[in-house]
Amino acid sequence: MTDQQTGIEVLLVEDDPGDVLMTREAFEEHKVANRLSVVADGVSAMAFLRKEGEHAQAPTPDLILLDLNLPRMDGREVLAAVKADERLKHIPVVVLTTSEAEEDVLRSYSLHANAYVTKPVDFDRFIQVVRQIDDFFVTVVRLPHR
Repeated sequence: MTDQQTGIEVLLVEDDPGDVLMTREAFEEHKVANRLSVVADGVSAMAFLRKEGEHAQAPTPDLILLDLNLPRMDGREVLAAVKADERLKHIPVVVLTTSEAEEDVLRSYSLHANAYVTKPVDFDRFIQVVRQIDDFFVTVVRLPHR
């Protein structure tokens, strides 16, 4: 079980600088010492997860927060690649996106997303949602040992 004092490693895959900033703020104001790494596109996400190139020393995340609409390789492709990789498929993936399209919800779950969350447009609500995700995966869910 993850020690709440040391927190968990979280990878945020997000290309919108405003959403990255709000997510960082939500983590910083939260009492748990989680570490947040950020990549801005799907190709970088896969390099990070596979510890390739500049990401050779990257930590293995305990949780992935994944936007669907990404440059170079979209979030659906990242999700499919993560869940098809024996070394990565155990990592919980929360799709955190602006899309409310039913087909995106269904496709994400069919690709084995662990949760699908639509990003609120309101700043305070966005912060609250990120904190709830964070809290759930730190205090409620038992994550696999690294």
